[in-house]
Amino acid sequence: MKKVVITSPRQAEVVDVPRPKAVGDWALVEVKAIPMCTEYKAFAAGTPSQHLGHEAAGVVVEVAQPGRVSLGDRVAVMPFHPCGVCALCVSGDYIHCQQAHDYETYAGTPEGRATYSEYLLKPDWLLPRIPDGVSFELGSLALCGIGPTFGAMDRMAVDTFDTVLVTGMGPVGLGGVVNGKYRGARVVAVESIPYRADKARELGADLVLDPADPDNLQHIMDLTGGLGVDKAVDCSGVVAAQRFCIDATRRRGQIAFVGECYDPMPLTISPDMIRKGLTLHGSWHYNLSLFPKVMQVIEGAPVVSQLISHTFALDDVQQAFELSASHQCAKIILTP
Repeated sequence: MKKVVITSPRQAEVVDVPRPKAVGDWALVEVKAIPMCTEYKAFAAGTPSQHLGHEAAGVVVEVAQPGRVSLGDRVAVMPFHPCGVCALCVSGDYIHCQQAHDYETYAGTPEGRATYSEYLLKPDWLLPRIPDGVSFELGSLALCGIGPTFGAMDRMAVDTFDTVLVTGMGPVGLGGVVNGKYRGARVVAVESIPYRADKARELGADLVLDPADPDNLQHIMDLTGGLGVDKAVDCSGVVAAQRFCIDATRRRGQIAFVGECYDPMPLTISPDMIRKGLTLHGSWHYNLSLFPKVMQVIEGAPVVSQLISHTFALDDVQQAFELSASHQCAKIILTP
């Protein structure tokens, strides 16, 4: 089968490797749509990578035993290879599993563990079915396109009475605009790249701020009668944006941190937490039980298809990576 590897700075190649086989309760999926995520960072840095990607949609083509999926099922492919038996997995919060499988030992091969390939292996319970009438491309948005901010907004119970701040209009943040508007909220977006700021407006953002504007906090206060936003979701992973979420959120408000960040953020407990009464959430993904509601957004939001800006064949992955690294895009889909 074909898969993508990164060999050197800004160089990706498609190579042939052995196709894996279904084993135990892990099913073999023929991949039909591969959303690109943060893999462009390894591409730009030249980090050699043999196993790329964590998002996909496809068709079940092989099972080793009767289980939760059948041949021909159209499925979304959830990330990770968790144990499936711990309390977190059983409750649906598998993304936080502390006892993940040793993939190569269980599968008997290193291949099929990631999504930038023609086939992959996945535990059958992590292959929820895509509804009839939903394309593979749109179904694949149940991962990082719509999923992370859906989980964050569900956790904060975002609704039509809320003003929601979403910082960082990469594909995840743009999905936050879709989710916020679908829930009826007023959405304020923050983005510096003109292409993505325009895309946020296209998707329905009520106000788009440039992070370089020193008066942004005042703009928020003017919009909210001096109170601040009700809820905020950081999708940028940038310290300045995380700090802005804290400053711009009203007293007794809530903030969800979705964007990955390993840099320290200045936070002072009394003025930021005790006096404001804020609730901060770390929100990585969404509980698996929420998948039907995620699909409801994908089926019902009138602008959801506009979240996909480009589609490339897998063989054109070099061009796709160049575009992804330029940030002049929303969600890019590869099609094997």
